[in-house]
Amino acid sequence: MLGKNLVETIMGGFVLIVAAIFLTFAYLSANLRPSGGYPVTAAFGSIDGLAVGSDVRVAGVKVGVVTGETLDPKDYRALVDMSLNRNVELPVDTKASVASESLMGGKYVKLEPGSAKALIKPGGEIKNTESAIVLEELLGKIIFLATDQGSGQTQGSAPAK
Repeated sequence: MLGKNLVETIMGGFVLIVAAIFLTFAYLSANLRPSGGYPVTAAFGSIDGLAVGSDVRVAGVKVGVVTGETLDPKDYRALVDMSLNRNVELPVDTKASVASESLMGGKYVKLEPGSAKALIKPGGEIKNTESAIVLEELLGKIIFLATDQGSGQTQGSAPAK
């Protein structure tokens, strides 16, 4: 009886060690550590699909992360808080847009640096923004245009000969 309990205890300890290794690997590969960057905000008309934790990219390279999303009660725009890497210095005329990773994928903030000499300071705001394109709305418009006859005829009327 004592030998059986010892084997079960050793197996339980082994399972706990494997679980700890797995969780450590998942934490390190998920990039959940604080970025240590500087905060920047941007106001968008629409951020459909963008989530806290989404990437912030310049030229396809991750340079930050979305840290918060709120609604501006005055003009009902979506305020997006971002944390950018300290080694990334962006001009004040940088353009921010919400882009899709793929047709079925998530969203991220795409930054396109401008040519101004002045840089965005920590806590600053990106003023030049472009809202997310909602794929469902775009498809709906395309389907509507494709099915619309556009001839101005009403139902039941015959075309003139």
